[in-house]
Amino acid sequence: MDFALVLFIALIVTGGIWFIDRLFRRQRVMETVGSAPQEAVVTEKEPWIVEYAKAFFPVILLVFILRSFIVEPFRIPSGSMLPSLHVGDFILVNKFKYGIRLPIINDKVMDVSLPERGDVMVFRFPHDESINFIKRVVGLPGDTVAYKNKELFINGARVDKDRIGEYPFDEAGQRHIVADRYIETLGDSRHDILTDSRKRTTSMSFTVPENHYFVMGDNRDYSNDSRFWGFVPEENIIGHAFLIWFSWDVSSGGGVNWGRIGNSIR
Repeated sequence: MDFALVLFIALIVTGGIWFIDRLFRRQRVMETVGSAPQEAVVTEKEPWIVEYAKAFFPVILLVFILRSFIVEPFRIPSGSMLPSLHVGDFILVNKFKYGIRLPIINDKVMDVSLPERGDVMVFRFPHDESINFIKRVVGLPGDTVAYKNKELFINGARVDKDRIGEYPFDEAGQRHIVADRYIETLGDSRHDILTDSRKRTTSMSFTVPENHYFVMGDNRDYSNDSRFWGFVPEENIIGHAFLIWFSWDVSSGGGVNWGRIGNSIR
């Protein structure tokens, strides 16, 4: 079940219990005052369910507001964004950068800004919206995006990249791979990407429809992205990933990866 929906239900239940108890408690006090001397009025002990509701409602409300409109945490489950994001990274996502959306129904009620090339974006997977994906924005509405011989082209212009060495990693915890590491310049963003010279690629070209985005993983030969399943509709956008707030080092058998905590995502 969607966690936002769970929070919303908890908010309604705890708030409803608190409101009903307050309404009926006031009514009982007024009836008692009207039929007896005021000094005879005794404060009743609240039922345990009301005590819990009053304790949890403000906390749930705060979490719901923060998570729905300001910032939401996510965990990186795969290596498709290596070397920018590692398996076990816990990230924060800015929920208002791309517009204010109503929780649960996800309708945008206020425009703020639009995704730009190079942004790391979290979105609901178009073919199963219960799954969240994270990829880098490569193509904007109206762009022509081509990928040929591991080279990226935007509107006919080759995207610059400079090789800086090699990058070893384990693919799905099974195969050890040594990939080529590059710094790619995409719009105003300079970020690292990986390619595997041993893997063949098929030349492909796409034109991005209106209100859609073309996204790719930084680990280009090990990413399930727009090259294979299509474009991201604007209404599926969740937010902009900007910070690693915690990291668990999965690759070396566990332990906190202190060096990654607090790093910005570029």
